[in-house]
Amino acid sequence: MAVPFLDLKRQYARIRSEVEPAVAEVFSTQYFILGPNGKALETEAAAYLGASHAIGVASGTDALLLALRAFDLAPNEGVLTTSFTFFATAGAIHNAKGRPFFADIDRATFNLSPDSVREFLAKKCAREKDGTVRHKETKSAIRGILPVHLYGLPCDMDELMAIAKEYGLFVLEDACQSFGAVYKGRRSGAIGDAGAYSFFPTKNLGGAGDGGMITTPSSERAARLQKLRVHGGRERYYHDEIGYNSRLDELQAAVLRIKLRHLDEWNKERANVARLYNEGLAGIPEVVTPQVPKDRNHIYHQYVIRAKDRDGLKAHLEARSIGAMIYYPVPLHAQKCFAFLGYKTGDLPETEKAAAEVLALPVFAELSEAEVAEVCGAIRAFYGERC
Repeated sequence: MAVPFLDLKRQYARIRSEVEPAVAEVFSTQYFILGPNGKALETEAAAYLGASHAIGVASGTDALLLALRAFDLAPNEGVLTTSFTFFATAGAIHNAKGRPFFADIDRATFNLSPDSVREFLAKKCAREKDGTVRHKETKSAIRGILPVHLYGLPCDMDELMAIAKEYGLFVLEDACQSFGAVYKGRRSGAIGDAGAYSFFPTKNLGGAGDGGMITTPSSERAARLQKLRVHGGRERYYHDEIGYNSRLDELQAAVLRIKLRHLDEWNKERANVARLYNEGLAGIPEVVTPQVPKDRNHIYHQYVIRAKDRDGLKAHLEARSIGAMIYYPVPLHAQKCFAFLGYKTGDLPETEKAAAEVLALPVFAELSEAEVAEVCGAIRAFYGERC
């Protein structure tokens, strides 16, 4: 049995009768930019997330970039983040004129390790008389922490927020993979000073194209972000600063408003798929299934295992027409474009180990029990053949 890695057509079949009239209404009004759907989505998303303000933008990448701009990074000021993430996390720091610094990940969750963050700040940085935290080697002032709620599992935000408070740093949450995930009763992305979300079509809450959103508890920062997304001006043709063309269009907002109503149900169905995988893969010594701390919930944007001979297993699954992906094969500190940062192999051992072992299996709300069993059976066969 072929098993697709993702099949969005199945999702669309469930909501087609809701989506098509909403899209047709947008065309009938011919109101495509910063219209009523966008405003309504911002209100509904803020209420769902428990955020004071939500600002729609053109993509998750722009959400990170504009949020960083709103923190007024000076050239070469540092933001501490994870190397085990999608490129946009560190790319946005660089494009906001900052300098990415990387701490290691937690072995169990794949998320930014608070212990590694503390070690970085204690050993590689010094605090000056005015409170500035400065990296000893590069002399960069460290301004913020950018944790990534990877694969849909929230980071240990209590620890990271405590560290940020101790050192006077801002916290920008990369929640691009975790819309709807909960940490100790609070939605990911609505805990720090700002949060960034992606509505890329493959996300749990995905649009019909690119889209993103920023949340913040600060009214002042929200107003700044609303300016930044329209070339830096409140009033047309009057510009307070140099901003961007980054607006969430009405077609995306209309689709996302409908999908938001179904999101909790879909996330529960994804969790059930994960439960079936956990049961089906139990007892295989070469496989480690996702570890979820009791104080948070995982929305399984990706279901990611650690696997012995990962590349061999991936080839085995693909030969049987079973989808599998590697998120991420090359950590950011090892990417050619970031060679100027000076990192070398061995600097982030847990990150590098994860990059060599992780494999994402098919996961979406409509995946059937039979399809999960097919994947588990293929994995068991692979390791059985090698015993």
